[in-house]
Amino acid sequence: MNVTKAQLEDAARSGLLKPEQVAPLCDYLQANQAAGPRFDFTHVLYYLGGLIAIGALTLFMNLGWEQFGGWGIFFICLLYAGVGLWITNRFSAAGRAVPAGICGAFVVALTPLAIYGMQQGMGLWPEAPEGGTAYRDYHHFIKFLWIYMELGTLLVGALMLWRYRYPFLLMPIAVTLWYMSMDIAELLVGDIVGFSEQAQITMWFGLVITLLALWVDIRSRYTQDYAFWLYLFGVMAFWGGLSSQQSDSEMARFVYFCINLLLIVVGVALVRKVFVIFGALGASMYFGHLANAVFQDSWLFPIALTFIGIAVIYLGVLWQKNEAAINSGVRQFLPVVLRELLERRNLAG
Repeated sequence: MNVTKAQLEDAARSGLLKPEQVAPLCDYLQANQAAGPRFDFTHVLYYLGGLIAIGALTLFMNLGWEQFGGWGIFFICLLYAGVGLWITNRFSAAGRAVPAGICGAFVVALTPLAIYGMQQGMGLWPEAPEGGTAYRDYHHFIKFLWIYMELGTLLVGALMLWRYRYPFLLMPIAVTLWYMSMDIAELLVGDIVGFSEQAQITMWFGLVITLLALWVDIRSRYTQDYAFWLYLFGVMAFWGGLSSQQSDSEMARFVYFCINLLLIVVGVALVRKVFVIFGALGASMYFGHLANAVFQDSWLFPIALTFIGIAVIYLGVLWQKNEAAINSGVRQFLPVVLRELLERRNLAG
């Protein structure tokens, strides 16, 4: 919840605060807001710079680094990691949590490349760099041989998270878990994992990570928001895998629409926009399918859809009038930890 100085001054004029309390309270709120992520130009620069640096040694890596050899790659990664840890500590000491977390995530993202170099140096890596066995293919091909790189990344990520406690450190951990789910599936299913299998694996992985995010959300409800990145990748993976399923059944498509509506409801309940965004996108895709395929030549469909939209708006008005009573009634049936989580999220939102 963003509180401005003008709102605090209005509260003082209304007798809710003493005038002399406005300035120190405003300073306190600004100091605490600065420690967390916000959508402003400063934080956009933080994340943009961090993602560029992380991408340089992950998604955008090319074969040019192969000329350094395995041990050369390994020691260069150690050098990068040392610099990253030094910057992380500097930002942490200065109380700049967001850039400190991003630099820490950069160190975690270096781990697969370092392990790849070490395996090459020890002669434990396939000699030919073609066919999806060079490091640059780590982010593009599904292969079980990446498993040591992934396990090492999870270990380093867990250590960094234990040491620094910054929520953004969960971002590379979530991505690595996604990669690992694909690579383990390649071991279990066989050498060829088709698009349909990938979609199903991604969908179920996303559901598991989303449930894990809910558990983390409950456990950390009185501290920082450690669940954000898990929710983001979990919902994105679940929705992406679900939307990639192929079916000619209109009933299956309607079920898909209902699942997206459920995502919207869950997002509103948990005060998590990622559910609402993907749920609304899925619902829009379903309406697009109805307009382009089922009711392609029907002049009544746009009119009916217009009335549905108006009804939804009216439903929003009714919800706003009775939201407190509905929430109070529903929460009586929820476990205590969930009630506490929802109350904290509503205060924060």
